[in-house]
Amino acid sequence: MVKLFSSILRREGDEFFLVTPGEKVRIRVDDAPMLAVDFEVEGAGEGQRLRFFTKTEDEVVANAANPIRVVVGEGGEPSPYVHIRAGLEALIDRKSFYRLMELGAHHDHLGESWFGLWSDGCFFPVIPSLELR
Repeated sequence: MVKLFSSILRREGDEFFLVTPGEKVRIRVDDAPMLAVDFEVEGAGEGQRLRFFTKTEDEVVANAANPIRVVVGEGGEPSPYVHIRAGLEALIDRKSFYRLMELGAHHDHLGESWFGLWSDGCFFPVIPSLELR
């Protein structure tokens, strides 16, 4: 049932809708409409590719069209996301995020050193290197 709903999920601006040929129903999404529950790594270093899998069986390689982003909350807790399709993001689950951090590397980003992730030739910054403790 969840997979069916995810196939008709659409984003318009900051709102989410379930859209069928005969109906369009607005839904409330608390954080992200999907959950990335696992990933695979192909290759290593700057040439690696990170392929994410969602709970609804979507699959995507993180790249320029499907970026990874990390939002740090007020308490310092990171919330990592990966773009899946058509403006829809998946929250990356905690176990996967910890595994991802083992693959992280330091790289120059906007004139500063950042700790982040490489996938499909793109660097996705997670945290400034100076903030790592």
